Amino acid sequence: MVTSNQLILASNSQGRRWLLEKAGYTFQIQPADIPEPETGFAVPRTMVQTIAWLKASTVAARTRSGLIIAADTIGWLDGKPLLKPRDREHARSMIQSMAGRIHELWTGVVVWKQPEGKQVCWQERSLVRIAPLSQDALEHYLTARIWEGCSGSYAISGPDDPVVRVVEGSLSNVVGLPMESLQLVLHQLMVAPQ
Repeated sequence: MVTSNQLILASNSQGRRWLLEKAGYTFQIQPADIPEPETGFAVPRTMVQTIAWLKASTVAARTRSGLIIAADTIGWLDGKPLLKPRDREHARSMIQSMAGRIHELWTGVVVWKQPEGKQVCWQERSLVRIAPLSQDALEHYLTARIWEGCSGSYAISGPDDPVVRVVEGSLSNVVGLPMESLQLVLHQLMVAPQ
């Protein structure tokens, strides 16, 4: 049995941290800090799973005992990943390409138990719609800097977000960690919130 305080989040993501805290879990933060491949993937499911596994394996290599949670989230539109924006203009371009349209959002998750090396891996898809934005609304969004460090240049604030709406799938998946399925896996591994 692994206790909640032996959970390790292999991420610096504020959204993932917030989701775990909100669910009542105690955990350590040990980001993998690895370069993430941006090309070479024909489908989003393979991309997020590969990157999540690379993060988990990096943290597992330096962890003697515990349960590591690693995840990777990307948007996918027109056969291409929506990565983290390089700058404000890149964010503008991405948001304009998504505005008024539905795109896929994928998260790959790896739960890795040490010292056994047991791994549970899965991927989840949500469909997300970005509202059509006037030039003024787009400028306001960019000025608020919500886009910084976020795949697709956006973050969702909740079910009533005026710009980002989940059309299908899990809101927590769009935040960056599909809590419904993660809690099932943690329960199977006999980990409960404290």
